Amino acid sequence: MKAIDLIRWALRKTDEWVLGAAEDMRDAPLTQPTPRGGNHSMWVLGHLALVEGEVPQLLSGEPNPVEHWRSLFGQGTRPTTDAGAYPPYDEVVKKYRELRAKNLARLDEIGEAGLDLAPAAMPPGFQDGTLTRGQLLLVIALHQMSHLGQIADARRAAGKEPRF
Repeated sequence: MKAIDLIRWALRKTDEWVLGAAEDMRDAPLTQPTPRGGNHSMWVLGHLALVEGEVPQLLSGEPNPVEHWRSLFGQGTRPTTDAGAYPPYDEVVKKYRELRAKNLARLDEIGEAGLDLAPAAMPPGFQDGTLTRGQLLLVIALHQMSHLGQIADARRAAGKEPRF
């Protein structure tokens, strides 16, 4: 197996799992996963869309098309249960899907040989410069998995059955 195939599989599979868990949360997108709060599905999907928008920025310096969402979904922000604070759930899901599709196409443009190149910028926590483009894309998939657990917990708090 080539590295590009593994990265593509990881990005597609995590996408499938996250969206599968979040799709039926339209009726309860602000349900927090614990009695003490936490990241609800709206925040998680907005955060993941923001990160998908950062991928081209990190890889090649392109601007993030959802930078205007940073104050809602950026690292260090706190989810609120005020529905008026967020864009519509379906808009966030649609934007996430659009940005992920573009990043999968970008992976094909990078190609196997381009995976070993350094990205244009390093994400927080990787400023030591040890990350390649391929590793960056795997970090995106791993990041998504950490937030999948939050959606799973929010689903349970909303009274929904586990997906697995």
